[in-house]
Amino acid sequence: MFKQFTENISGNQVYLITSLAIFLLFFIVVTIMLIRSRKEYNDYMSDMPLQDSFVKPDSTLS
Repeated sequence: MFKQFTENISGNQVYLITSLAIFLLFFIVVTIMLIRSRKEYNDYMSDMPLQDSFVKPDSTLS
């Protein structure tokens, strides 16, 4: 199946297959990183938007 598919590639279809391969590679890498990440790291990253450590205490909301 793949042999027939790759034999009939012409011109612009090379770009389509290359972009599909790059997308799949990126998706696979991100999935592997997500599976291998530690629970503590995920908890830390999920709590970051809720932390007030980056706000100056004397700043006003105006």
